[in-house]
Amino acid sequence: MKKLLLIAAIFTFGFSQLNAQNASAQPAASAATVVNPKAPKAKWDKTVNEFGEIEQGIPKEAEFKLTNDGKEPLIIQSARAGCGCTNLKYSQEPILPGKSTIVAATYNAAAMGPFNKSITVTTNADPNPVVLMIKGTVVPKK
Repeated sequence: MKKLLLIAAIFTFGFSQLNAQNASAQPAASAATVVNPKAPKAKWDKTVNEFGEIEQGIPKEAEFKLTNDGKEPLIIQSARAGCGCTNLKYSQEPILPGKSTIVAATYNAAAMGPFNKSITVTTNADPNPVVLMIKGTVVPKK
């Protein structure tokens, strides 16, 4: 009888824990979760640029097109390259609704071999940054 009660107690405890996890996983409806329908929306043409093979010592530029699909101006708050081997160019001006801009990343191609570099871009459209990638292989100069 004690074993049966112990098994029932364990089962009840486990079931209540599962229900508690499911209940906490669902977002609570509140005023803080209201989405602004006019907010800027960042739309990238691509997030990865594959250079393929590039010759050593000859810098190569990748362009990432950013379009504002929202109804308020989009602002690039920050853009950072993952290392000093990549230089960035981007507009500091707000991107008006329906308009686009280019984020350009130039890789210096100094080191031989494969590379996989990141560019982290934060905008006012989303608090989570977007990570852009440039990839390729540096080969000896011909």
